[in-house]
Amino acid sequence: MKIIVISIFVEDQDKALKFYTETLGFVKKHDVPAGEFRWITLVSPEEQGGTELLLEPNQHPAAKEYQQRLFADGIPVTMFGIDDIQKEHQRLVENGVRFTMKPTNMGDITIAIFDDTCGNLIQIVQN
Repeated sequence: MKIIVISIFVEDQDKALKFYTETLGFVKKHDVPAGEFRWITLVSPEEQGGTELLLEPNQHPAAKEYQQRLFADGIPVTMFGIDDIQKEHQRLVENGVRFTMKPTNMGDITIAIFDDTCGNLIQIVQN
């Protein structure tokens, strides 16, 4: 068994697609109409056959509340691996990304947390 798709709730699919592709550098894999929304998945440019990230609309009241509560409590919804967290932090800051936690050493790893502008906090980690 393997993970093929992981979803995150987003407030606006178009805004999220732009942020995740243009700012973070993910590659769009699928963008298919699905009722009033779309099935939009992204992949890492280094692993285009790997796990897909689904930009899921937060229209369901439970989804919206879940997303808002995690954000308010400062809890990231997911984590992305980074080879050089200092370099990536600098690149993202230069592109206007707001970090709630700068790169912080936590023993064997270094983590940072940023606001994805779509209702989520995202953690990045360097092993």
